Amino acid sequence: MPEFKSAGQPVTQRPWLVLAIMCIGFFMSLLDGSIVNVAVPTLIHSIGASYDQVLWIIDGYLLIFSVLLITTGRLGDIFGYRRVYVIGIVVFTVASALCGLAGSPSQLLAARLLQGLGGALLFPQVISSILTIFPPRLRGRAFGLFGAIVGFAPIVGPVLGGFLLAHLDWRWIFFINVPVGIIAAVLALTVAPPMRPYRRHRLDLVGVALATAGLSGIVFGLIEGERYGWGTLTGPISIPSVIVAGVALLAVFVVWQHRQREEPLMPPALFGVRNFAVGNGVGFVFQLGMIGIMFVVVLYLQMARGYSALETGLVVLPNAVLTAVGSAYAGRLSDTFGGKYILMTGMTLLAAGLLVLVAMAGPSSSAWSLLPGLTIIGLAGGATFAPLQQATMDGVDPRLAGAASGVSSTIRQIGGVLGTAVLGTLLSARLSSTLRTEAEVRAGQLPEHLRARFIDSSTAAAHRYSPPTPPSGLNPATTSLYERVTADTFAAGFVNAMQTTLVACAIALVAAALLCFLFSSRKEATTEPAQNRQAETAPQD
Repeated sequence: MPEFKSAGQPVTQRPWLVLAIMCIGFFMSLLDGSIVNVAVPTLIHSIGASYDQVLWIIDGYLLIFSVLLITTGRLGDIFGYRRVYVIGIVVFTVASALCGLAGSPSQLLAARLLQGLGGALLFPQVISSILTIFPPRLRGRAFGLFGAIVGFAPIVGPVLGGFLLAHLDWRWIFFINVPVGIIAAVLALTVAPPMRPYRRHRLDLVGVALATAGLSGIVFGLIEGERYGWGTLTGPISIPSVIVAGVALLAVFVVWQHRQREEPLMPPALFGVRNFAVGNGVGFVFQLGMIGIMFVVVLYLQMARGYSALETGLVVLPNAVLTAVGSAYAGRLSDTFGGKYILMTGMTLLAAGLLVLVAMAGPSSSAWSLLPGLTIIGLAGGATFAPLQQATMDGVDPRLAGAASGVSSTIRQIGGVLGTAVLGTLLSARLSSTLRTEAEVRAGQLPEHLRARFIDSSTAAAHRYSPPTPPSGLNPATTSLYERVTADTFAAGFVNAMQTTLVACAIALVAAALLCFLFSSRKEATTEPAQNRQAETAPQD
């Protein structure tokens, strides 16, 4: 295998083919993070899972995936990016088969946790490989492909899931990964070169334990917080105490990393690179605002407008296509002009698209009325992923690519989880208020003996994000009237709550755009450190 003696000399003559192969597994792991969402009712009925068990089948994957990225990114530096990527693909593929064969909720949960491990193993290796096999002048385009998948896969997931559920058994949402995973592993071993910027001799096991425990506390608390009312879990243990303990363990982890001079899990030198430090701050705030957009829009289409999961996926699919196309072009523009200004433009347009969506969405709006806002959001979203990744990694020593990709991915995941928790809480609180107001306005349309119950049940519906069901024992005419009034009430209340939530997302995106001013200039950022030019790739994987 050729040696990587210069930052401008790729380790393979076919970098685009190698990247395309690695993106197969990357796409598959992202797809599985969202495809299960549409199968919630099916899983409840098919394997006798409770609603809480299904939520953990979804959230358990995210938990394992999020907390291991720092460790798995570093494993790539130690053992080689291709090797860890292939291990990740194999683990993910085996876990997918086990998911499809699961006969109980506990078996499915265990297999999903294993899937999360596989996804965490392969994910950072894609970013690390881009820094290794592409010279700086082409990295924007490479990250453009990366960004296209980041934006496309989560939306394709519900569409594909809805199609499979409509025509096949629920198990095929997992079985479909098996042939894809086998092909990706074989191609990676056949085509991708061994990639390891330099040798490491041991893994910082204390750092692994501290980082995993700390991130687990934070991510678990944020995921489960709303379900427990941000209060007590059991005995003296509460959600806030779990999060605080996680933060404290991460603080100990940071101190430990500063004391590990030779082989830290998260080299402190990374944050001495200005763009890396700024990019992680921007990425955290960006994810906090970005993550809530599709979450709210999907709830609006399904719960307020009555669209099926498949119909909802088809409505937002053009948005994903625009994101993919925009990401490819944004990557090229970033190579020419630098990621900073493309990123700022993209985030500003995202905020503008949200405001258009707020203005156009109503209790009885059609999917066509959402098209202008979704179009702007799709194109603007494509102008954010690739430039953000490029701007963050500018100036990072390729020898620390694995650590850098793991840290940046983790910080964005935490931002996304925090954004989901905060915006979910905001949406729920605002919905409780608006539903009570709307119910009080419409209660007069119902018989007097149903009005108080209608107001109470409508307010409680905020926690389920769905209209309440009519009381039993009503005659058909009254039942029909009750259903119509509750549907109108929920739609009007949800739109008001959604508008508040999307405005909050827009504010977060504007804040992220302003933080971009802290990035260094393109000339300074793309100057390779002298030590980078001496980095060599190990001759075997």
